[in-house]
Amino acid sequence: MENNILLAIFVLLAASVALVPLAKAAGLGTVLGYLAAGVLIGPYGLRLVADSETTRHVAEFGIVMMLFLIGLDLQPSEIWRMRHKVLGVGVMQLVLTTAIIAVAMLAAGFAFNVAIIVGLALSMSSTAIAMQSAQQRDITRSDSGRTSLAVLLVQDVAVIPILAAIPLLAIAASPSEVNQEIEQAVQVMDTPSDWLLPLTLIGAFLAAIVLGRYLVRPLLGYVARTGVREAFTALGLALVVGAALLTQYLGLSPALGAFIGGVLLADSEYRHELESNIEPFKGLLLGLFFISVGMSIAFSVLVTEPLRILAIVLGFVGIKIAVLFVLTSIFRMHLADRLLVAILLSQAGEFAFVILQFAQSAGAIAAADYDVMSVAVALSMITTPLLLLAFDRLVAPQLDARHDARPSDAIDHPRNIVVLGYGRFGQIVTRMLRAQGFEMTLIDDDPAQIDLVRKFGVKVFYGDGSRVDLLHSAGVAQAELVVIAVGGSDRILAIARNIRRHFPQVQIAARAIDRGHAHELMALGVEVFERETFLSAISLGAKVLVKLGRSPDEAERTARAFETHDNQLLQDSFAVRDDEDAYVGMVRSSMGLLNDAMRADRPTIPVDNAEPKRTE
Repeated sequence: MENNILLAIFVLLAASVALVPLAKAAGLGTVLGYLAAGVLIGPYGLRLVADSETTRHVAEFGIVMMLFLIGLDLQPSEIWRMRHKVLGVGVMQLVLTTAIIAVAMLAAGFAFNVAIIVGLALSMSSTAIAMQSAQQRDITRSDSGRTSLAVLLVQDVAVIPILAAIPLLAIAASPSEVNQEIEQAVQVMDTPSDWLLPLTLIGAFLAAIVLGRYLVRPLLGYVARTGVREAFTALGLALVVGAALLTQYLGLSPALGAFIGGVLLADSEYRHELESNIEPFKGLLLGLFFISVGMSIAFSVLVTEPLRILAIVLGFVGIKIAVLFVLTSIFRMHLADRLLVAILLSQAGEFAFVILQFAQSAGAIAAADYDVMSVAVALSMITTPLLLLAFDRLVAPQLDARHDARPSDAIDHPRNIVVLGYGRFGQIVTRMLRAQGFEMTLIDDDPAQIDLVRKFGVKVFYGDGSRVDLLHSAGVAQAELVVIAVGGSDRILAIARNIRRHFPQVQIAARAIDRGHAHELMALGVEVFERETFLSAISLGAKVLVKLGRSPDEAERTARAFETHDNQLLQDSFAVRDDEDAYVGMVRSSMGLLNDAMRADRPTIPVDNAEPKRTE
C-alpha cells in the first residue's frame, strides 16, 4: 500500500465518500466525518494507508488555499477595522491561554520550560477546523467569524517567534549550559541580519502591494483575455503558491502569506473567478488534512493513559473556552457570538504539532510527553464538531440573538404604515412609498444596518418584528398596513401569524420566498404578497427574448402574459396544495395551456413577406 500511490489515493477518496455524507446526514458535520475516515483507514484501523505524516504535509496546502480565499473576501480597510480585535482578543488570547496552561502544567509537576512550551503549543487553534466550520455556517463575514479570523492571524504570526524561542527554553539546569545559551543568544542579537528582519518584512509587504497592482492584475487580465480557462486556473494556483513561498522564505507562516496575497487582490475585478477556480482544490485538500489528523491518533498511547489524556484535553479546551468567552465579553459581543467564537477556537491546532515536534527535536520535552500531547492535540480537534453540535441542539434554541444584543428602541410618533425589515427588499418598497408622500415606521433587527442607513438620513428603529410588545409600541393596532420585508421564510410566517392573531384588522403585505411559501401566507389570510425572485426573473426573460431577436413589444407582451398566467395558477393551485397528485397534474396542464396560448399570441408573418410557394 505504501508504494502504490494510486491505491492510497483511491482509499482516501473512497473513505471520504463513504463516511462524510453519513456524518453530514446525522448532523455531525463534515469535519467529524473526515476524522472518522482517517481513523478507519489509518494504522490503528484497517491499516489501508500508513503514512499519515506525508498525507498531512500535502493536505496542509488546503489550509494555505483557504486563507487565500478568506483574504479575497476582505478589503484592506476591513483589516484595519479589525485591529482592535487583533490586539485585544488575538494577542491577549495567546498570552493568557499560555500563562494559565503553563501554571496548570507546573502544578502537575512539569518543569518550567516544558510548561511554557506546552502552553504555547496548546494556545494555538486549528485554522482548518475553525474557518471550515465558520464557512459551513456562513458566518465568515459575521462578528464571530471576523473575531475568529483575527485570533488565527495573530497565531500565524506568532509561530515563528515561538519556534525561535524553543532552543532557549530547552536550556538544561546546569549553570554552564545556561551561560552557553545566554552567550549564543547575545551573539544572535548582535547579528545585523537578524535586526534587518522587520525591515525586510515591511519591504516585502510594500513590494507585494506594488506587484499586485502593477504586475499581477495586468497579468490576470492578459490570461483572462486569452480565454484559456485552465491557464487562468494555473495562474490562480501559482499566485497562492508564490505568496506562500515568499512568507516561508522570510521565516513566516505560508498561510499568512497566502492570506495577505488574497487581501491585496480583494478589490480586483478577477476576484470571483479566482475564487471559483481555487475552491475545489481547497475543499479536497482540507478533507485530506482532517483525514491525516484522524490517522495520526496513536490509540496505543490513548489505551495506555486514557485518564491522563482525557484530563489534558478537557483541561486545555475548557481553559481556552473560558479565556475567549471573557475576552469577547469585553468587546460586548452577543452571548451567542461569544460562545460560538470560544467553541470554534477551543481546539489545539496544526501548529501545535509543529511546535511540539520542534521542541522534542531540540530536547526540550521527552518523547513520552510528546506522544501524549500529540494525541491530546488530535483528540481536541474531534471535540470541536461535537461541541458545535451540542451548541446547535442545546444552547442555540435557548438564545435569541435578536433579544439580548440590544434593547428595542423607543418608537416615537408611530405612522399609519409599519415596515418590518429594512434590507434590500424593504428599502425598495419603502422608497416607492416615500416617493408618493407616505410616512412609515421602519424597524430592523440588524444594528450594523441601522447605523449604516442613519448616515444617509434614514431613521430606522431597532427591534425584533416578531415580538408582540414591539408591534404594540410601533402602533400596529392603529396602523392601516404592515409590510413584512424581513428575510427567512419561518420568520416571515411567524410575524404574519402574530399580526393575524393580535391585530386581525390590519392589512398585511408580505415578502414571499417561493410558491410554497406564498401558499402558506395565503393560508394565514395574507392577500398582498410578492415572490422575491418572480418579477426579476420575468424581467430578465423579457430582456433575453429581445437579445434573441424578438421585438421589445413582443417580449413585454410575453412577459406580462406569463406573469398573469402564473399568478392565476398560484391562486388556482392553492386549493389542491396538500394533494400532490392533483397539484402536479394542475401544474403540468397549466404549463401546456400557457405554451399553446403564447404560440397563438405570436404575430404571424405578413403574406407579402412570405416565401412564394414552389410550383412543380
